Amino acid sequence: MSKFAIVFFAATVSAFSPAANAAPQPCDQLAQLALPNTKIISAQSIAAGTFSPPQAASPWLTGNPSLYKQLPAFCRVTAEDKPTPDSDIKLEIWMPATGWNGKFRGQGNGGFAGEIDYRSLAVAILQGYASAATDTGHAANGTDATWALGHPEKIIDFGHRAIHEMTSLGKATVKAFYGDAPKHSYFANCSNGGRQALMEAQRYPEDYDGILAGAPANYWTHLLSSALWDAQATTLDPASYIPSSKIPAIAHAVLAACDAKDGVKDGILNDPRQCHFDPATILCKQANSDSCLTKPQATALKKLYEGAHDSKGKQIFPGFVPGAEEGEGGWDLWITGNEPGKALLFAFGNGFFGNMVYEQADWNYKKAKLDEAVAAADQKFAAVLNSADPNMKAFQSRGGKLILYHGWSDAAISPLNSINYYESVQATMGKQQADSFVRLYMVPGMQHCAGGPGPDDFGQLGIPPVNDPQHNIYQALEQWTEKGTPPTTVIASKLEAETPAGSVQAASAPAPQAAKPKMTRPLCPHPQKAKYKGQGDPNEASSFTCQ
Repeated sequence: MSKFAIVFFAATVSAFSPAANAAPQPCDQLAQLALPNTKIISAQSIAAGTFSPPQAASPWLTGNPSLYKQLPAFCRVTAEDKPTPDSDIKLEIWMPATGWNGKFRGQGNGGFAGEIDYRSLAVAILQGYASAATDTGHAANGTDATWALGHPEKIIDFGHRAIHEMTSLGKATVKAFYGDAPKHSYFANCSNGGRQALMEAQRYPEDYDGILAGAPANYWTHLLSSALWDAQATTLDPASYIPSSKIPAIAHAVLAACDAKDGVKDGILNDPRQCHFDPATILCKQANSDSCLTKPQATALKKLYEGAHDSKGKQIFPGFVPGAEEGEGGWDLWITGNEPGKALLFAFGNGFFGNMVYEQADWNYKKAKLDEAVAAADQKFAAVLNSADPNMKAFQSRGGKLILYHGWSDAAISPLNSINYYESVQATMGKQQADSFVRLYMVPGMQHCAGGPGPDDFGQLGIPPVNDPQHNIYQALEQWTEKGTPPTTVIASKLEAETPAGSVQAASAPAPQAAKPKMTRPLCPHPQKAKYKGQGDPNEASSFTCQ
């Protein structure tokens, strides 16, 4: 689970200006705060550098212990919110004792949620924000959906209610502590967190002024229906299964066929839609080996690229694009697994249909009919879990700003889904209206939220460098929201000293303060894309132009 929906960064102290004359009340007095349907469990002043996350917390949601030693003094409020009799939403609100920047940042969750992201709370405090996080109403690791069985209200909490409750209660607590409401509120997260981000813009447009949504799992019912398609394509016939040992051969064949199409041979496909790789080109001509595919395996691979279709040929969800197969966050982790039924998408699809859609703990995906499964998922949960509504007039009319981003090498959620959603917003609201509040950035060579062969560090959480919108998409969002300056090109980096993104170590390690980028690339607002000029160092952003 360490790689699903986690944004892999650590903290850098920033130079934000504190809110003028903010004079917070004693933290312990917040224990008496009366909030709707909420019980304050604790309100405690935490001395600088003394906080330690709960020992039971998952390491990818806590990060490196050295992170917490950098924290300033802050007020920590823990609470339980029960909007329904079956709700049990755990919340934490953290507020700097001094140096508050006057802003609020809400935190999201990866996968099926179930835990509070302490590392992101710590990052927010370091940057001067007041911040809130939630487990969305249940305690579990991110691949576990057994909590949902027989608990429809908990599914609604997970789907949208908990983040809205966290936001409302968090802002109320901030106002009670400082005596002032936040001047601006932001939400930034990836994957399921990207779904949550879009849900906030669509269902609760008053909650946030600026929203950064990465690789959003916003078409949830169809995304996990596509996971069912993937599982059946690769395992119903045992001969169709593609073992991990064959993934490198597929990846190398894709690069051999397509790497040079963007003008530079660098192991990165700037726009994989230009790549029309045919799996039949690596069919085994003699004995089966790791360097080739059998005919059933080639057929399965073609289905994965094509994406899920119903029995009439209608697309259910876009397929995976070529170029995302290899690497720590590649197909081995998400799609094929180290043995049949062991990939993360299998766990998510099985958990969703077994525990939510069909409410059968022993549900068997091998017996499922895809058309019926999609219809059942949509009927029960499209309104609860999907955040695919293209009409965001309410969010746009109050001045809200939204930036989407998605890695072209994402092996968890097809990057084509974000393009489809963005274009649906333009079609529904009109290009001029859409351009006034939403941008999309596609990231060549980046896997799910981070990692991959391409530059994957562009300040998705405002780090680093914190005060440079040209290199920091989060700061570009703030500048757009607060000053009306639309974002243009953003420079992404891959750092020499970084641990491979997508690993527990990367999630735990503090980002190097002055690491030299080994590669930089421009991220262009869609539909523009980076084009190599034909000369210059291909590892330098200056050698590319947005076209």
